[in-house]
Amino acid sequence: MPDVVIVGAGPVGLFMGLLLLQRGHQVRILERRSSRSNRSRAIGIHPPALAGLARAGVADPLITAGVRIKRGVAYSRRRPVAELAFDGDPGFPFILAVPQPVTEEALELAVQNMDADAIVRGADVREVVEELGHVRTIAHCPAGVQEFSSRLVVAADGAHSTIRRHHLPGLTARSYPDSYIMGDFPDNTGHGSKAVLYLEPGGIVESFPLPGGVRRWVVRLGAPAKGPTADKLADLVLARTGEVLHVPGNSMLSAFEVRSRLAQRMVHGRVVLLGDAAHEISPIGGQGMNLGWLDAAALAPIIDASFRGADVGPDLAGFEKSRRKAALRASRQAGLNMALGRPLPPPAMSARNAVFATALAVPAISGLVERRFTMR
Repeated sequence: MPDVVIVGAGPVGLFMGLLLLQRGHQVRILERRSSRSNRSRAIGIHPPALAGLARAGVADPLITAGVRIKRGVAYSRRRPVAELAFDGDPGFPFILAVPQPVTEEALELAVQNMDADAIVRGADVREVVEELGHVRTIAHCPAGVQEFSSRLVVAADGAHSTIRRHHLPGLTARSYPDSYIMGDFPDNTGHGSKAVLYLEPGGIVESFPLPGGVRRWVVRLGAPAKGPTADKLADLVLARTGEVLHVPGNSMLSAFEVRSRLAQRMVHGRVVLLGDAAHEISPIGGQGMNLGWLDAAALAPIIDASFRGADVGPDLAGFEKSRRKAALRASRQAGLNMALGRPLPPPAMSARNAVFATALAVPAISGLVERRFTMR
């Protein structure tokens, strides 16, 4: 019987599994997908998460593969507004941009080096039943229905978590008046490793460097995109920023709406919710994956102590309180990021940008903004 069953082999579930394996515990990580996704979804790794990944021994390959974003610059109507350095963390003075498949591959390799059988793919978890002293996890697998018995279950199965819906059936999502379309294109901007925000009257355009001479573009829309195409995204970027995208080189395209959902409780008996399963926040700002990793880093030593016989009740209560506080802070920051990107009449936009630039020229304010953007 494994000590822990982890539901979900995304970045958070894999990291949770790795931390427990490194502490000598047997885990099984159940994943519905039969193989890793190759879509470059979450790309930003912030300094606190990099520090946790470094302690687990998986930061170096990611840093080697990624782009170090040391500065961000804001433009409006093709004129520079302000710059911000992301160099406040002495250990990792940058935000790392690396495609999610690269991140998952590094974490999966580290897990498999500890236990080649730890990851079970094609396991669609349908039910989790807590019984005396253990938990039964029931999954539909290619060979039929299979049960996994464990001392604990960690739900890292994302924003659409089946396990969260079972334990918190009344938890509703908050919607926002923000929709986005994003895509990856060859980078011909000349901005190098800088992140760029285009604060435009029609709505924000965000641009982030990726490895291999690629740049991610994110455009705010007034309504959800129907039938998004690379041409439509390129037309929006051109109209708002003047930047010309190389449409034939488009390698990823996605449209999404924004919602948030924060669980009051993460611990439900022998079941713990982690990452997006516990607190779904806006992807604008790139905090969600990092938030889940920090959840895992805080939870792993508590699980370890519990399995070694310690009374961890107060520790679990502190874990829930601190992680919910972190999620609320991240959610508020994401809300501010979205508000910054909403359309404004040109005069109001000019006035807002002037205030923004003046504020960032004050070291104390720029330091605070840098800490918020880098989750420190």
